[in-house]
This record gives sequence, structure tokens and C-alpha cells, in this order.
Amino acid sequence: MHYLDYAATSAIRPRQVTDAICDFLDQVGASPGRGGYARSVNSARTAFRCRRALARIMGLPGDPGRIAFMLNATHALNTALHSLLAEGDRVVVTAYDHNAVLRPTHRLSTIRGVEVRMLSGSADGSVNLDELSELVDGSRLLVVNAISNVLGTRLPLAEMAAIAHDAGALVLVDAAQSAGHVPASLADDGADVVAFTGHKGLLGPQGTGGLWSREGLTLDPLLCGGTGGDSSSREMPRALPDRLEAGTPNAPGIAGLLAGCEYLLAEGVERIHARESRLKARLRSGLEQISGVRVLSPAAPDGAALVTVVADAVDPSELARRLEVEWGVMARAGLHCAPEAHNLLGSGASGALRLSLGWASTEEDVDRAIAGLEAIAGRGQVAVDGLASG
Repeated sequence: MHYLDYAATSAIRPRQVTDAICDFLDQVGASPGRGGYARSVNSARTAFRCRRALARIMGLPGDPGRIAFMLNATHALNTALHSLLAEGDRVVVTAYDHNAVLRPTHRLSTIRGVEVRMLSGSADGSVNLDELSELVDGSRLLVVNAISNVLGTRLPLAEMAAIAHDAGALVLVDAAQSAGHVPASLADDGADVVAFTGHKGLLGPQGTGGLWSREGLTLDPLLCGGTGGDSSSREMPRALPDRLEAGTPNAPGIAGLLAGCEYLLAEGVERIHARESRLKARLRSGLEQISGVRVLSPAAPDGAALVTVVADAVDPSELARRLEVEWGVMARAGLHCAPEAHNLLGSGASGALRLSLGWASTEEDVDRAIAGLEAIAGRGQVAVDGLASG
């Protein structure tokens, strides 16, 4: 198996992540904040350690309790958007955004009259800061996609946040593709709120993620219910993280997420990103040599380790199917829940094939993907460091 879909999910995880989940179920099993006995206390300690590790990885200062656990980045983004945008407010999104932003903002435009403005983009992943200055004037919120899941490019968060703050707007960062993949200090760069998922670069299991908000900013919950405390009040607690964490949390998943974070902290996000970037350059170079295959995404060496391509004679979905069946390479075809980004690349009608690398990717994975694409879609031969296929 050659897994090249880390931008969707880190389906291959460090062994300690699996062990941590199993050990938690065997030795703890209780929910945090749902009792004063040892197992519940140990569960709460695991959750606290996980919040603290997440804060270190993403550069989120202050009380770790300002990180509320959620199901994924979509859950976190919906919570932030529904809390921050009131009737008639204006929000600025970008053409690089995922449907986890585009769909809830569209819904808020229909149910609350929120005005949605879109900052244009380009195939090279850049933004026009002068255009942003015009759009953000009078806006309540700017949403910044830290890294595009289609182009792999990194937006200039610090510059965009400064413009938004000068206009009196808050900044919500979608860190789904950046957390754990690239070194970051999101708060220093101007983030007021950060949404992230646990199952991608952070190496945790599905069903984990969270939402951070800076000191002095109060968010309203998307869901209401039990929190393990303040049970006599009909209102959700004011204190974080309880205010945003209604219901029993995914405690085994949090234990796995903690193990993933500890792996990243031990290895170093910078080191992992450098290695992924080298593999990305190898993959991109090989794909660019194949006649009949077009690389759509820019080089973006400081961004995510992904390459998006189309083939002249093979549909992306058929390309993905044959890569898996004939070459054992797993990659994702389609619009990747980001239709506007594909429109920038000219692949809005057909979609494209995305090959994305992660912590466990190897040169063998990269060379196998190049050889498979050459055999299926290429017209001619390609050589990769001594590997020839055609």
C-alpha cells in the first residue's frame, strides 16, 4: 500500500496513537469531569495534557482551557461562525475556502441576512491585499484558510490579520491543513479564533478537533447540554472549555490525539515539514516530466506537501481507481470540498487528482505514484533517480 491522501486523513498513524486509545479504554475508560473518582480524574488529566500540547504545536497562548474539544474542524468552524456573526453582519471569505466555511456562511446569509464577501484568488495561491482592504471595511469577521487543501499554498496570515484588525474585524483561522504539518504561531500572526481537526497533521483519530479563542473574546455554544458541572443553571457556563463542550467528549479519541501531539513535539514539526517538503519536490518534479499529465498546483515550498494534477486523456476518478487497483497508490480525486479553489485552477468542471504526503511517506511511495501515473496517463517515459517506467 502506498497511501498518498494525508490531506484528507492520516490513515497511517504512529503506533503509540493506537496504543494510547487502547490503553485508555483498558485502564481509564471514564469521562473527564464526570466524577471525582480516580478514573475520571485521570481522564481529565489526559484532556488537559492534550490541550496543552495542542497549544504548543499551534502557538496558542494563555490558558489551555481556551481550547474546546470538538468533533472536527467543521464543527469548530460552525461554532465560531454562528457565534460571531449576528443579523446583518458582514463576513469576508476567500476563494481558497473549504465548504466547511462556504456552506455555513451561505446558510447564515439566508437565515440571518449575513453579507458574505469573497476575496478573489489566483492559480498561484496569492491574494490581493488592496482588495482585502476594501472588502473587510465594515466587516465583523475575516476567515483565513491557513493552507489550501487543493493548492497547498499558505496565505499571508499576519498581513491579512493586520488589515482586518485595522478595519475592526476579527480573524478566524481554518487550520485544518496546517496544524501539525507546518510550523506556526497562529496567535502571534493575528488569529483571534482558530479551528482545527485532529485526524490530519495532528495524527489523531477521526472525531477529534477543537476551537481556540483569545483572551477577552467570548463565544456562544453551538450545542447546549450537560457539562459535568453547574448543573442547576439552565444557561451554559461562562467558563471555558465547559461553555463550548456540551455532552460527553470523545475521551478515547482525545487520548489518541495527545499521543499524536506528543509524537510531533518529540520529532519536531519543523523537521517533519522539511522532510515532507523534500518528498513533495521529488513528486512534483517527476510528475512534471510526464507528457499527458498537467500539474495544476504551485510549488509552494512553505505550504502543504500536496500536488494536484489532471491527465489529458483520463478522468480524475478513473485515474484514482486505476492507481489503486494497478499500482497500490491511494490518492483522492474530485473537488475536495473546495469548488472555488478548483475554479482557480481550471478544474472546476472535472475535478482533479490530489496526491498528498505525510509523516510516514517515503521515496518509494513517491516513485510508485510517478510510475503509475506515467503508465496510466503518460505518453512517453519518465525517469526518477534511476527508476524508469513507461
